[in-house]
Amino acid sequence: MQSDLEARAQAFSEQAHAGQRRKYTDEPYIVHPSAVAELVRSIPHSEEMPAAAWLHDVVEDTETSLDTIAREFGDRVAGLVFQLTDVSRPGDGNRRIRKALDRAHLAMASTEAKTIKLADLIDNSKSIVERDPEFAKVYIREKAELLGVLCGGDTMLWSQAADIVTKFLEREKNIT
Repeated sequence: MQSDLEARAQAFSEQAHAGQRRKYTDEPYIVHPSAVAELVRSIPHSEEMPAAAWLHDVVEDTETSLDTIAREFGDRVAGLVFQLTDVSRPGDGNRRIRKALDRAHLAMASTEAKTIKLADLIDNSKSIVERDPEFAKVYIREKAELLGVLCGGDTMLWSQAADIVTKFLEREKNIT
């Protein structure tokens, strides 16, 4: 059952992401935060975690600020969203450098934020592996590195994410 906080976060996320589409499926973008929130609800969680799951891409992908998140949902939700928001910018260097900056940021994240990031990784990885095997070669290697800093998150979600990564890398190894 959804808390009032989560219901408000869902409505806010739906409005913020209105008109956005998923890259590979052309589905409304909101299906991704919904899947992340569902994964978070499937494991032990605080009240703020599903709310932050709904909002995890809002600051990165819309005009919404962290100040707005804090005002609407409180400092704990805003703190989780901050921990989940990439800190790198295009001017910071190539993709490898930017991903290293974002990984270092996540290494300092709370257990709750790492758990939400694992749910995000699981949902995104399934889509990318299925629909863009060429990009998945780069993406999954990045996620293998990321798993090293997410080990403080929920162990069930970490195992699910590691399984996706391992299976893809093993399949790639057998192909080459």
